[in-house]
Amino acid sequence: MTDPTETEHNRKLVLEGFAEFAKGNVDILRTLVREDFVEHSPGNPSGRDAFIDFIAHSPVAGARLELKRVIADGQYVVVHYLMITSDDERGTAVVDIWRLEDGLIVEHWDVVQPVPDPAEIPNGMF
Repeated sequence: MTDPTETEHNRKLVLEGFAEFAKGNVDILRTLVREDFVEHSPGNPSGRDAFIDFIAHSPVAGARLELKRVIADGQYVVVHYLMITSDDERGTAVVDIWRLEDGLIVEHWDVVQPVPDPAEIPNGMF
């Protein structure tokens, strides 16, 4: 059974971190990511410092992030958002899955999908 206190604590931690990161504060990741962090997305490095350096130089660091939904269950927090970069007005739909232990992010997975022309998605992307 999932501990509701753990779920809410992890949800709050990720949401506060997301809000800070969306404001351009990449260094917030240093307080949230454990040193032995494991990355599951192809091309993204594991380890806190390597991951943060990678993210700091990736398009997400300078993008506008519009949070659409958050789902939390125990150690896992899922964040679904729209990422809009200066060269892509439609943006990209992103789902990040974070696993936390003892108040720190220890694992990450993501799913990334370019937002197609609105005519291709009559029910909307989000």
